[in-house]
Amino acid sequence: MHAKQLRWIAWPAFLVAAVLEAMVFAVLHPQSLTLLGWQVDWSRSTVYSVSFLIFWCMFMLCSAITLQLAYPPTQVNARLHHPNLPE
Repeated sequence: MHAKQLRWIAWPAFLVAAVLEAMVFAVLHPQSLTLLGWQVDWSRSTVYSVSFLIFWCMFMLCSAITLQLAYPPTQVNARLHHPNLPE
């Protein structure tokens, strides 16, 4: 993956994750969260950090899939080698 493509994936995902983080924790208090029925006893900054990283990774996955789907089929198929098909 090229550095330019990585920037196309990471930067928009970072911005959207930051906005979502602000929206989620404007409504929820980090100390009131439960995980699989158990009270989470992490510090507020740990909850903020872990949730931001989860949001960021999920949005990077969405951006990467979108970038992959944006390529035309001829460019994607040009990368494949088919020994039995005529060129």
